[in-house]
Amino acid sequence: MKRNLVILSAIAVSALAAVAALTQVQGGDVRTEDVTFLGQPVTSEQIALGQEVYAENCASCHGASLEGQPNWKRRLENGRMPAPPHDESGHTWHHSDQDLFAITKLGVGGVVPGYESDMLAFGEILTDEEIAAVLAFIKSTWPERQRDVQARITASDGGGS
Repeated sequence: MKRNLVILSAIAVSALAAVAALTQVQGGDVRTEDVTFLGQPVTSEQIALGQEVYAENCASCHGASLEGQPNWKRRLENGRMPAPPHDESGHTWHHSDQDLFAITKLGVGGVVPGYESDMLAFGEILTDEEIAAVLAFIKSTWPERQRDVQARITASDGGGS
């Protein structure tokens, strides 16, 4: 009987750890009113859609936990850069919403002519609503400091209110 209790306790602790890890990837305790896109609050439905679209279209390169590819700051043998992380350790939050939207829709080469990247242009794959939702999901995972800095960058680029 005591052995069964120990086993059940271990299972419960493991389940709680798994839920905590999943919650961290899903934005933890971030309130949706703390997340904006182009200066407008986003909804929990937008974040949920973004998480789903991210998993289907972005995670294969940028990582299921937004961690990016290994050695993402070093060029690959083909001269291109690996996919960067979209969590707070990367540089995604250094860009305005407008720039992030354009890069996602047009690809890096569509924003920086002549730049070669393995990043697809998603404009013909995803709707504008889906692109905005993915960006809202990504932003929902950042700590408050990164969201605040990124909001100021967005506002100074003409996209915030």
